[in-house]
Amino acid sequence: MATYSTPDIYIEEVAGGARPIQAVGTSTAGFVGEASDPTRLVNEAVAINNWSQFVRFFVPEGSKSTPLSQAVYGFFQNGGSRCFVVNVGKGGAIAGGGRTRAGLDVLEQVDEIAIVAAPGYSDAASYEALLTHCEKLRDRVALLDTPHNVTNISLLTQVATVTATSSIKTSDKTDNTKEADSSAPAGLRPRQSDSGFGALYFPWITVRDPLSLNDLVDVPPSGHLAGIWARTDATRGVHKAPANEAVRGALNLTYQLTRDEQGILNQSGVNCIRSFAREGIRVWGARTISDGSSEWRYLNVRRLFNMIEESIATSTRWIVFEPNDRTLWKSIRRDISAFLTRLWRDGALMGRTPQEAFFVKCDEETNPSEVIDAGSVVTLIGIAPVKPAEFIVFRISQYESGIETEAVGGSNG
Repeated sequence: MATYSTPDIYIEEVAGGARPIQAVGTSTAGFVGEASDPTRLVNEAVAINNWSQFVRFFVPEGSKSTPLSQAVYGFFQNGGSRCFVVNVGKGGAIAGGGRTRAGLDVLEQVDEIAIVAAPGYSDAASYEALLTHCEKLRDRVALLDTPHNVTNISLLTQVATVTATSSIKTSDKTDNTKEADSSAPAGLRPRQSDSGFGALYFPWITVRDPLSLNDLVDVPPSGHLAGIWARTDATRGVHKAPANEAVRGALNLTYQLTRDEQGILNQSGVNCIRSFAREGIRVWGARTISDGSSEWRYLNVRRLFNMIEESIATSTRWIVFEPNDRTLWKSIRRDISAFLTRLWRDGALMGRTPQEAFFVKCDEETNPSEVIDAGSVVTLIGIAPVKPAEFIVFRISQYESGIETEAVGGSNG
């Protein structure tokens, strides 16, 4: 409180009270792999805002494309606007070990990233590195590729493993197409992520080579899918499942799935890319690789919670060292409730009213004396997220005047 000694008029700036919580970005991707010039900026996280900038940094004149360059091109082609690229060098691993920081380890320092992919790396060790990275940080989701030439889709329902003598594969297409020999893994899918921090897509797509437009190449879909995630976030919001969206630049698929085959893969958390006669090539799945009965089985739910958690954590740092009393608890409830109300109005939360969509509890019950004495303030938040309608059911019945059609609605499976 200021001290006044001379009679006069004094003006003080008083804080308005409310501190709006701003939603963090969800569309920045992080790509790890071997660049067209494997010697450039090795194991550095380089911010890239367009394809021309990537070419300037990593693509010398006359060089050939790699899964990394194809993914970055597909990312911007499908609506992505910003990504970070880590060139691991010739034959480099996508993650370091011990004192070595490489690949994914470098991306840990970039808090902005919400999507992570290592295009073309589809072996068990790479899957594990990507999932561990995302599960550790809890603010991003791994976008995973299946191997290239998969002919037996049942292998995509079985977890890939390696033996102690197995060498770790790289993004080289020749390595990734090996499926069935005596030392090959029993399956071709990553392990389950209990909290849904990974999403797997099948099959690969055929596109024009970005560095040789007269050539067609099969590429892993992770870069294009990362762009679709970013595009959906920008046009509809992170609460919208990034599915039933066109894959821009895709000319064909390496495997034409039937409806029954997708049924098998969908229940195993494998998101399919399908080709339709009229709609073209579209993403036709939005699940994570969590258990089929898990509350985290839908990709948009996992990413929505990531956004909410990080937004609240980032915008409430002012709470630290504030007096832990009822005034503080009231401010916390007010700010978080205002943020969640905005999300509800945007259609991200279920419920006819905000009271049905969420609750925020921060009072004597969540903060008893022992919690206060420990220097903590505890807030309990409950959220009802919107889930995608995967299965639309129409009931058709025949009656005397004609046929009656009743749209029953969507089922979340």
